[in-house]
Amino acid sequence: MNKTTIVVTDGYTLNPGDNPWDAVATLGNLTVYERLTVNEVVERCREAEILVVNKTRICETALAEMPRLGFIAVSATGFDCVDIEAAGKRGIAVSNVPVYGTDSVAQYVFSAILHLWHNIGVHDTAVKAGDWARQPDWSFWQTPLVELRDKTIGIIGFGRIGRRVGQLADAFGMRVLACDPYHGDAPNYRTFAWSSLEDLFVQSDVVTLHAPLTDDNHRFVNRILLARMKKSAILINASRGGLIEENDLAEALNRGQLAGAVVDVVSAEPIAPDNPLLSAKNIAITPHLAWATREARRRLMVSTAENIRAFLDGAPQNIVNAMHLAPE
Repeated sequence: MNKTTIVVTDGYTLNPGDNPWDAVATLGNLTVYERLTVNEVVERCREAEILVVNKTRICETALAEMPRLGFIAVSATGFDCVDIEAAGKRGIAVSNVPVYGTDSVAQYVFSAILHLWHNIGVHDTAVKAGDWARQPDWSFWQTPLVELRDKTIGIIGFGRIGRRVGQLADAFGMRVLACDPYHGDAPNYRTFAWSSLEDLFVQSDVVTLHAPLTDDNHRFVNRILLARMKKSAILINASRGGLIEENDLAEALNRGQLAGAVVDVVSAEPIAPDNPLLSAKNIAITPHLAWATREARRRLMVSTAENIRAFLDGAPQNIVNAMHLAPE
């Protein structure tokens, strides 16, 4: 019996050595590439029946060169790397993994908030440089220290991750505002309210982004919204870099229009050397790692294998292009 040909286009970030592909390997003849350029995809994947992709771009031109391809398993929640409409027209189903990193990303958000509001690294460096030993007093601090209780967090995008962030905020005693076109059930937090986008930026001490990137919200965080923020407020982005107009954020930080920012994502990744955020004041930038705890990556591997198995069993799940699929 011939085994299904499965090709992974960019496997390194999911498994840099601590998250084996065993669950997927049992489902067919598996070839794993650590990373492929757009130009290499067609050459290396021409005979693939199933593709596993994370961020590799799969465009209509590439799809036309893979006649055996029937299924694309996106090993992530976001699937904008694949032209799902073009895939659907060719009868190629595309799946994603909607739930795997909720806790990890929410945890990152609070590590970012605490980084800005306690600055443990700054004070550790100062102590090791001898600043404490030279102090006449038993305690000192170099940056403002902020308590979370009774501060307001504004959450833009109130899906699974946004709600988990809200739950943690509530545990810290924060007031929670949420902005989302779909409200759903209001959570039972100590203090919660739905908010318009404009009011959220005005009222919040922390603004955190958890919305998917769409044509409608591309670079929506711009100088107009940033100017509404309190000068003491901070901005967190662990969603998509394209949600922010980066020049405007850099300018706002340099002018002191807000107190600080932490971003895990930028408009082009890896980050370009001329990205204006690299030279902005009071910002921490991490390399798209909020999702990448080993626990989350293991869930992602298992779920990707489950999506492939479901497709092979004739009952595909988590299909994101069902409306575009051509009838058989």
